[in-house]
Amino acid sequence: MQAFSLTINGNAVSVTAAADTPLLDVLRNHLGLVGTKFGCGVEQCGSCMVLVDGKPEKSCGKTLSGVAGRDIVTIEGLGTPQHSHPLQQAFLDEQAGQCGYCLPGILISAKALLDRNPAPSRGEIARALDDNICRCGSHARILRAVARAAAQMRQGDAR
Repeated sequence: MQAFSLTINGNAVSVTAAADTPLLDVLRNHLGLVGTKFGCGVEQCGSCMVLVDGKPEKSCGKTLSGVAGRDIVTIEGLGTPQHSHPLQQAFLDEQAGQCGYCLPGILISAKALLDRNPAPSRGEIARALDDNICRCGSHARILRAVARAAAQMRQGDAR
């Protein structure tokens, strides 16, 4: 066991755990941030996606030692019910979620896309979400929601 320092959603935290503990386990079981989901556990579905230094990463395959000292953003860091991120509002407006299990990972991947490309094409949105699996069949609504959020953010509606 060892102490590791990292920044989660803008807050400095210290976690004592084994170096090879998956980041997903740290988030959910040590820090109580349960918005990030366990899906497949083998970096295939994207349900566990978080931003690590601004890049989407699957937290089930990242070790605590591999993210020590880095800036991590989870779905809890995206927005709040009182002050939702434009992506969250667009997903609600477009009714883009069915069961919602995959949405935290999809929202994180979409945020990474919009941070680097504020005006993505439909194809660019689809490619950015390639690592996220949704089995509910709401893909068209998800693509519309990301495009809607991008447009709102470009118009200055970002919260």
